[in-house]
Amino acid sequence: MAELHVELVAADRKVWSGAATIVVARTASGDTGIMPGHTPVLSVLETGPVTIRTVDGGTVIAAVHGGFISFADNKLSLLAEIAELADEIDVARAERALEKAKSDLDAHAERRAEIRLFAARGLKVHA
Repeated sequence: MAELHVELVAADRKVWSGAATIVVARTASGDTGIMPGHTPVLSVLETGPVTIRTVDGGTVIAAVHGGFISFADNKLSLLAEIAELADEIDVARAERALEKAKSDLDAHAERRAEIRLFAARGLKVHA
């Protein structure tokens, strides 16, 4: 089975590293799927979920907020300003943040909270 090496790094830490069969991330051009052998890519990483299908059949989901994505020679780097794995997200805290953002009419904070909730439990994310 073909695989690619993935590094998901936030400004403050390495979030996840390993082998994958496909990674889907939101870029400036829209949602982009990267598989082994993909043409080289360098793009802006937008706020959105990142889904990594691991070579053992598992799925890793992260909430990512800004950064860059780079792919060449079957090595994918996701360099994010902020990134959290789904199992690291406190759902109750994210729900409170969403409600506060809505009451403050803060669309940017609302989007971040929606992405965190999507990653944590699969809520529908508005485009």
